[in-house]
Amino acid sequence: MSEPILRVKDVHKSFDETGVLHGVSLDIREGEVVVIVGPSGCGKSTLLRCINGLETIDRGEIFLRGEKISGRTKDLHLVRQKIGMVFQSYDLFPHMKVMDNLLLGPVRALGRPREEAEKEAMEMLARVGLREKADVYPRTLSGGQKQRVALVRAMMMHPEILLLDEITAALDPEMVSEVLNVVIDLARGGMTMAIVTHEMRFAEAVADEVLFLEDGVVVEQGPPEKFFHAPETERAQQFLKSFTYSFKKSEVQPKNNPED
Repeated sequence: MSEPILRVKDVHKSFDETGVLHGVSLDIREGEVVVIVGPSGCGKSTLLRCINGLETIDRGEIFLRGEKISGRTKDLHLVRQKIGMVFQSYDLFPHMKVMDNLLLGPVRALGRPREEAEKEAMEMLARVGLREKADVYPRTLSGGQKQRVALVRAMMMHPEILLLDEITAALDPEMVSEVLNVVIDLARGGMTMAIVTHEMRFAEAVADEVLFLEDGVVVEQGPPEKFFHAPETERAQQFLKSFTYSFKKSEVQPKNNPED
């Protein structure tokens, strides 16, 4: 078995006197998709923010390709170039057209030639069905379109791992599947990802591993077929029974599509 590209070891995190993460450990190998699920307030989003360096950790260590990245401050921007993150709020610059949003990071931060980056951006927009939106402002896009642009923007930085934090939470139900199918396409292409979601059908379709958190503790972990169909813990069984899937399984093409 290959060495993990990302290793989270015994991470603890508190805000003031409130503990949020209590000794969470996680390994993610290259090309693997780990989906993190659990009730609201269990620490899922905080875990991603700790990995990306948006939150400092109180105790524990985080490694990227064997190099410790937790606790770093001077070159944190270099770490974030390797660990892409997409939020539920899109965070596109409203005063910039779609193409300018996509080129800002690669051209300014990475120093790539604009013509080269623009060619790649057009190819990636076409891949997510938005080629004709390159020269429009974000305000003219639907929520699903904005989120697809946000995914392209993250991928333009060529991250080693992509973190997705509830990226469909702000979307109307009918827009959810168009975004999730883009993520599944990335997974099938070998993108390493850690995904926080409440979309259980999607989680089952895309995950190689499922991590179930509650109160900042890993309650259960395993492959999706085991977690969703034969969970070991009573708490995981209760959690899954509480969900009504918001879209039909046929609306997403699983990561390992037997028709491929």
